[in-house]
Amino acid sequence: MEKGHSTEKEIQQLKNRLHDLADKSYQQGCYTFTGFLGLSEQDVFWQEEPGLRYAGYSLNGGFETAERVMIRFGNPAELGYEVEFPMVCVQIRPLAMKFADELSHRDFLGALMSLGIERSTIGDIKAGEKQACLFCLDSIADFICENLDQVKHTRVKCSVTENAEDIPQEEPEIISVQVPSLRVDAVLARVCHLSRERSLDLFRAGKVYVNGRLCENNARQLKSGETVNARGYGKFILTGEPRETKKGKLALEIAIYK
Repeated sequence: MEKGHSTEKEIQQLKNRLHDLADKSYQQGCYTFTGFLGLSEQDVFWQEEPGLRYAGYSLNGGFETAERVMIRFGNPAELGYEVEFPMVCVQIRPLAMKFADELSHRDFLGALMSLGIERSTIGDIKAGEKQACLFCLDSIADFICENLDQVKHTRVKCSVTENAEDIPQEEPEIISVQVPSLRVDAVLARVCHLSRERSLDLFRAGKVYVNGRLCENNARQLKSGETVNARGYGKFILTGEPRETKKGKLALEIAIYK
């Protein structure tokens, strides 16, 4: 459900679903879960968050910088117990690495979607050169392992892994930039090498998110630790505290995730 493609009916259905899950958790004293939500769906959650917080909630995508996340309703302190998010990590590897194609995130996602499964059952795909790790609902993992046997022209095998060491850790590129201010449009333009006008186009198109929330205010001031997602340009995190240069600009340290 992306801005410009989602209907009012779809948005309302998601809002209703979120409130139903929160109410069930609170009334029945149990945990409830959404499927994996994309950024535009997470923005709907944040819009509704004031009316949902009574139930307690947490977000998890399998790793710290995940873009697609699940929401768990329920307060561990009140319920007196805790349950894990119903997700697993599936490794997708070529049968013969030597003869495998170079495979992209798009290739893996296309192969998965061709199985006819719902997008909400799939979280982030961490793609390497010829293999990938997929976060998905535990209820769909066996189906994927049994049916996903080819990506493009490459024959693959899938297996559920519980060893965190097998999951590739994404190392960000750390850069230093100088900007006139902490305005999100100024930082975005500098980090992504965009003109000011192109940067503003992304805001007008609803393609910029800060900490999972749609950012329509291009003059918003960024804070240390905040994550910016710009569709088509990846994401970055403002790390450390800005410092002023002798020329009056702000020097920032940025962690870039492609």
